Amino acid sequence: ILLVLQVRLVMKAHSFIRENVPRVLASVKDKSSTVPIPRISQYLYFLFAPTLIYRDNYPRNPMIRWGYVATKFAQVLGSLFYAYYIFVRLCIPQFCNSSQETFNLRGLVLCIFNSILPGVLILFLVFFAFLHCWLNAFAEMLRFADRMFYK
Repeated sequence: ILLVLQVRLVMKAHSFIRENVPRVLASVKDKSSTVPIPRISQYLYFLFAPTLIYRDNYPRNPMIRWGYVATKFAQVLGSLFYAYYIFVRLCIPQFCNSSQETFNLRGLVLCIFNSILPGVLILFLVFFAFLHCWLNAFAEMLRFADRMFYK
């Protein structure tokens, strides 16, 4: 989790620098009296907004729909509980049975193949919970209007 957060912060820092350094260098080159440095509030909003492209201003919704936020967080919890249920009922019993027997390659391959379908389902649930529900909930709380996550 920490590695994923660090990669996200590095990508956001790269975007912030890539968008602002050319503007600052152009204003210094033109010897302008004002240097266009972004405010801290703009940078903090960018850190929490579900986007990797820095802009000074983003499209904003006029209000927060708290019912929508609660629905998205409930979907995250439901997805996590369902993924736990699938893991406990379909994946763990495969490997518990194999741990009591002597090691053989055939048993290991059967355990892995029997766990592929539940593993893919858990992967889809995590994708839905984080990339759809979690990011949409935070986008709604930040009044972030651009919801083109998948483009």
